[in-house]
Amino acid sequence: MDLVLTLVAPPNAGAFSINLREVFASVGARGKESRKLSAGEGAATDVILEADDLSAVRAALQAPMAGQSLDWCLQPLAGRRKRLLVADMDSTIINVECLDELADFAGLKAEISAITERAMRGELPFEGALRERVAMLKGLPVTALQAAYDERARLNPGARTLVRTMAANGARCVLVSGGFNFFTQRVAAAAGFHAERANTLGEAAGALTGLVGEPILGRAAKLAALTEEAAALGIPFAQTLAVGDGANDLAMIEAAGLGVAYRAKPIVAAQADARIDHADLTALLYFQGYAEDDFVPD
Repeated sequence: MDLVLTLVAPPNAGAFSINLREVFASVGARGKESRKLSAGEGAATDVILEADDLSAVRAALQAPMAGQSLDWCLQPLAGRRKRLLVADMDSTIINVECLDELADFAGLKAEISAITERAMRGELPFEGALRERVAMLKGLPVTALQAAYDERARLNPGARTLVRTMAANGARCVLVSGGFNFFTQRVAAAAGFHAERANTLGEAAGALTGLVGEPILGRAAKLAALTEEAAALGIPFAQTLAVGDGANDLAMIEAAGLGVAYRAKPIVAAQADARIDHADLTALLYFQGYAEDDFVPD
């Protein structure tokens, strides 16, 4: 079968030092052709190859690629352009964990961030960790939510181009967060998502109650979102793309046709089909075969 290896390097990544022909030959694969996807700073290239075993080629690439300052994705050539994007928000589409930033307004960032880190690494059950952290914010003025969004939250590089380009090409784009709908509503509008799903924070008398709406949107709910959105479009998982960074993203990343770990925790990076550790979120477009000229400008 024909596979495609996409290499995406950020600006100033340095020279690529792997002999791909030798790597391919070691597992009985054969390179066929390559083409440039970008012409600006950095570089994105597709390498088409013929192989019988995708897993064997991917395993052969792991060690040599680990020493390169670039991101890569190996997948079947057919069907690489996806019709559904399901994306995590905190530390994926935006630069921060919104709950940690709210904690900063309450003077509790160190304590709450430590719990967040453990939950995202999969060391704590997500739902219990969320309830614990939200309870610590009881009494925080609701005005802190808007302040946290205005002062701290920023779209990660490439996020708006990713969403706008996929949407312009007929894909549905959904933001799914274990965070809060106050933020997902604003981030979805800023980036161009079609829909968003998230948790709700309890409020009363202008302050947070320390409660989160039930049921909590966690790992299972993110997978359910992927499943329900794909069913609504009448498409198989093979035509879906999921991206995230934390343990609560793992189920949807494993189920998607292309599951990508973005600046992710080790438990997520180890299970994803591909990782983005160096480039920006437009790497997800290159992985799907979009060329730079195809991008809808930010």
